Amino acid sequence: MITLFHASYNVIEKPDIHHGRKNADFGQGFYTSDKYDFAGRWVTPRPDADIIINKYELDEKNLKIKRFDRDKEWFEYIFNNRRSMPDYLNEYDLIIGPIANDTIHDTLGVITSGFLSDEEAMKLLMVGNCYEQIVLKSENAAKALKFISYEILTDEKIAGFRKMADDDNEKYMSEFAKTMESFE
Repeated sequence: MITLFHASYNVIEKPDIHHGRKNADFGQGFYTSDKYDFAGRWVTPRPDADIIINKYELDEKNLKIKRFDRDKEWFEYIFNNRRSMPDYLNEYDLIIGPIANDTIHDTLGVITSGFLSDEEAMKLLMVGNCYEQIVLKSENAAKALKFISYEILTDEKIAGFRKMADDDNEKYMSEFAKTMESFE
């Protein structure tokens, strides 16, 4: 059993794996984290909505699982999904692996322009903290997920999560700049 968290503006007792974007890191699916703190950083506050963290348990023992490390195979899979290419791993119920930082779009653009080599681009994608995402990709995975509870985040908790995200981003930008300087 894995305990999972999903942040949203809604209580989600029965996730829809077909609801999400097709061009997300691991394609269309229901994105979760096994880290409560990370899930809390994921949703941007809106004045008209609460931020809710949904808690689940997943029985993964009968699921076909693909695990990624932050490497070339991971990068290529994300690159294909971000370009809305067909999902060549659609036989998997669950995909687990690192989240691509938000600058991956810029990095991919720089690669296609010829400014960076593939090796340099991979170095940039290795910068920063490595947070994992756990994505339910099939109806089998959705059926193996059990809703446990939800929590409406207080303003104080949201501010704490925003501070964590800002600190991570500042550290990331510093490491990214140092890596770019090393290419010169």
